[in-house]
Amino acid sequence: MYNEWIKRVVLPPEEMVTDSKQENGGKAGFDATDLDPYLLKDPEAMAMNFARALENLGQAASAWLAPRERGEITESAADPMTDMVKTLSKVTEYWISDPRRTFEAQTQLMSSFFGIWMRSMQRMQGDPTPPEPDTRKDKRFSDEDWQKNPFFDFLRQVYFVTTDWVEKMVSETEGLDEHTKHKAGFYVKQITAALSPTNFIATNPQLYRETIASSGANLVRGMKMLAEDIAAGHGDLRLRQTDMTKFAVGRDMALTPGKVIAQNDICQIIQYESSTETVLKRPLLICPPWINKFYILDLNPQKSFIKWCVDQGQTVFVISWVNPDARHADKDWAAYAREGIDFALATIEKATGEKDVNAVGYCVGGTLLAATLALHAKEKNKRIKTATLFTTQVDFTHAGDLKVFVDEEQLEALEEHMQAAGYLDGTKMSMAFNMLRASELIWPYFVNNYLKGQDPLPFDLLFWNADSTRMAAANHAFYLRNCYLKNALTQNEMILDGKPVSLKDVKIPIYNLATREDHIAPAKSVFLGSQFFGGKVEFVVTGSGHIAGVVNPPDKKKYQYWTGGPAKGEYETWLEQATETPGSWWPHWQAWIEAHDGRRVPARKPGGDALNAIEEAPGSYVMERA
Repeated sequence: MYNEWIKRVVLPPEEMVTDSKQENGGKAGFDATDLDPYLLKDPEAMAMNFARALENLGQAASAWLAPRERGEITESAADPMTDMVKTLSKVTEYWISDPRRTFEAQTQLMSSFFGIWMRSMQRMQGDPTPPEPDTRKDKRFSDEDWQKNPFFDFLRQVYFVTTDWVEKMVSETEGLDEHTKHKAGFYVKQITAALSPTNFIATNPQLYRETIASSGANLVRGMKMLAEDIAAGHGDLRLRQTDMTKFAVGRDMALTPGKVIAQNDICQIIQYESSTETVLKRPLLICPPWINKFYILDLNPQKSFIKWCVDQGQTVFVISWVNPDARHADKDWAAYAREGIDFALATIEKATGEKDVNAVGYCVGGTLLAATLALHAKEKNKRIKTATLFTTQVDFTHAGDLKVFVDEEQLEALEEHMQAAGYLDGTKMSMAFNMLRASELIWPYFVNNYLKGQDPLPFDLLFWNADSTRMAAANHAFYLRNCYLKNALTQNEMILDGKPVSLKDVKIPIYNLATREDHIAPAKSVFLGSQFFGGKVEFVVTGSGHIAGVVNPPDKKKYQYWTGGPAKGEYETWLEQATETPGSWWPHWQAWIEAHDGRRVPARKPGGDALNAIEEAPGSYVMERA
């Protein structure tokens, strides 16, 4: 009965296939032999494996329920699901408040469905007209049966039409404020990504075939992995994107030789060993984000920005932030500026005797660095002579989809949660970042892991991405409220360590790097932020995204970068007129550094004569897992 149903659903009647073959010179688009992979071969094995899969699914449900029953996890009244329902209800109210508007919207969708249905029926009846080519180039629908098979082609077209329709409904909703419309569009994308036919066995031809071929063994493995991942997340799903057993920090990554030469409650300071006989007189301080771990800049010797800088003759120091817990609840931005950046500057002076420093800040580490520079300017502190910002926002007008998660109601609920725990668990931020590209960073892994039952491939970048960090409550609340909610830094409203700060006071040279496909710090946002500094800004755009655009060693000969003078006017106009150069931006930046001070001195050893090594790089703080 099952196989007969399959034949009726996905295969045209035999006489229609024959007619189709005759009309096409003996070639049919889809015939009976194409159906073999969809026919059940061993019903008994399938039934047995379904039972085992359900048993594993039950274990997954228990792993999810147990911490909630014990009270270890409480669902917030303002969690993303609640906010999504409230937001989308406003869109629904607009369209159903006017019967004529409702009718027109429904008619538009139904007419599109009817057109797809008619074309599909014609194909089922032997119409030799080939299906319309897929112009979207969506990787989720790469299997040839998405177009070759009339049934799956119908599902694909219905999905695209529905997705376009619902996104249009949001964009044409009137009366919504900008933030609510932004949230509605974001939530709709999350829903459509989740409901894609590629995410379900019965509507994904590849999944269907693999399930039949293994008699459901893939589901047994997949549900076992699901239970393991929920248990690993202590009641929340910790989606595995790579094989975490294949890598270890200090063994496979973060290998550049160096020493931890100082530490305090919130960071360790690493100085790397020189690899050249002479080094630039000005040391280089790197301030990485605390939302991720610093070794993204030292992933392996071939990709390491830190090693490359050392090999160019730079004395490199890196702040390795602590993975905070409840003890660090009250550590705010002032603490990270004073006990992080200022502590590093004092350490550098002890180790090298140099007060003048070149500084680099990455992502939120760059935002902290920029705010600290404004504080330094207020205090007449001139230690940092140049600053380089990697994918850093100082103005959050165009901050992208992360703004969806920050409004007064959501922020108050988050602050209440963080105050109770003392920190925000790192998996929360990881999931937020993944949601920005759910069709690439969530659902493909969901399908591969839990429906195909396949272990993800080992990938060092995804290992780093999964090695999440917690956020100290006061620090994270300050960041979200002052940057994303109030945009205080460029409005001259930020108070840091009791002092009002302004970027206009920052007159040192700035190298401001944006990546063209960045979904976390959009290039347009970085471009606008460049205009708030008081000194000269070298604005550079590189190809690719937030990570790959930055971690792009020259010998790979990948991507390109654009230079075009001051960041004035509109970003799109600047980019059109900019000069494109193939390859990595690293040599361009090194030349910029040396142009401001190219003097060299004999190579230095970690700690110099003043500081003894505490331990080998990469240190112990980076080893702490969330």
